[in-house]
Amino acid sequence: MLLTGPSGSGKSSFAARSGLPVLCLDDFYKEAGDPTLPQVPGSSDIDWDSPASWDADVAVAAIEELCRTGRTKVPVYDISISARVGQEALDIERTPLFVAEGIFAADIVERCRELGVLADAICLRGRPSTTFRRRLLRDLREGRKSVPFLLRRGWRLMRAERAIVARQTALGAHPCAKDEALGRVAAAAAGRCVKVRAKASS
Repeated sequence: MLLTGPSGSGKSSFAARSGLPVLCLDDFYKEAGDPTLPQVPGSSDIDWDSPASWDADVAVAAIEELCRTGRTKVPVYDISISARVGQEALDIERTPLFVAEGIFAADIVERCRELGVLADAICLRGRPSTTFRRRLLRDLREGRKSVPFLLRRGWRLMRAERAIVARQTALGAHPCAKDEALGRVAAAAAGRCVKVRAKASS
């Protein structure tokens, strides 16, 4: 199950609440110094909210391996220094469903459909002001980046939030609040998420 939504929309807490194994897609960010990293137009800031800052190929390979074998190795990424600091094993054992969550999850919806591994794709949405506050408090608490960077990024994302949700929806993620999302998780776990599977076979 792919779980996306704007940064700060509550994806990580929702994934934990689901009770399912979780693959954190943020661990597949590229590292600082990568020449392919995009910049925010008109700024020297790296655009960490662009899909070009993320390694989709490696993320999809990990998802496919988890679905096929029940285990994979994933990088451990430190956002504060924009670098991979290790690697760890993720083992979901015989669990038939897991959550892969991150702001770029919608960008791999079609690829997961084509591979036949997609149960559902959800985009968490809420009020932009609430998302802004939650994101800023989290990023400050975790020391993710400098305060000026976080404020610039937060303001930019708040203004763009509706467009972000619209883009993720266009890529195939179903936009909804947490209560509906929990219902879709339960349906997928019970094997009733027929809409996405039917599309995958078309």
